[in-house]
Amino acid sequence: MDLGLRDRVALVTGASGGIGSATARLLAAEGADVAVAYGRRADAAERVAADVRAAGRRAWCVAVDVADAASVARAMSEIGDAVGGGLDVVVLNAGRNVVTPLDTLDPAEWDDVVRTNLGGTFHTLRAVRPLLRPGASVVTVASVAAQTGARQHAHYAAAKAGIVNLTKSVARDLAPDVRVNCVAPGLTRTAMGTATVADRGERDATKKLLAGRLAAPEEIARVIVFVASPAASFMYGATIDVNGGRELR
Repeated sequence: MDLGLRDRVALVTGASGGIGSATARLLAAEGADVAVAYGRRADAAERVAADVRAAGRRAWCVAVDVADAASVARAMSEIGDAVGGGLDVVVLNAGRNVVTPLDTLDPAEWDDVVRTNLGGTFHTLRAVRPLLRPGASVVTVASVAAQTGARQHAHYAAAKAGIVNLTKSVARDLAPDVRVNCVAPGLTRTAMGTATVADRGERDATKKLLAGRLAAPEEIARVIVFVASPAASFMYGATIDVNGGRELR
């Protein structure tokens, strides 16, 4: 199936690893040029960019602290100068999680996780708006925790729930010229996902999943890329759960 992404220009945040890097590589495989935005892991981001170029597409690496509005504004300006004609696809994947029981969750950590996940999504949406071409698509990345909550993840779950509703609000603001949708992954075999299940073990963490296992990053990326593509042209303000059948067992 041709997703209609050839010669489109995409931006992926949090693209130095995990779901973000898988998404950047898959976008390139579908024919898109990709701006690889990252927080701290410059070497990893350069490797992703090298893979994009190996697929015959253009790639740019841009450092950004999504929790800092000024950093986001600078990064979006840099991306705009680099790509020239604007963006067709934006995937807002950057995020942070910390496993902390409520009794020991202090306000500083709460603020940091909410500022990075929810604030970072807002800052990037706001700053990237002038770069979006007519017909562009934005995909935010939430979590299954946005709907179910998660033990020892109060700040993360609350922030991701905010992203779901931020997506719906911005979808209303930007339609019909720009589509905005959300993908909500379940447990995924990334550094963040592994850390999330470390306290209870993978078997216990996956026992409520019909799939009986963690997702591979590429399984989430395939859904993100489909939702971002013209093949999903009638999707506006939707949240797509990709969680292995959580709570159905």
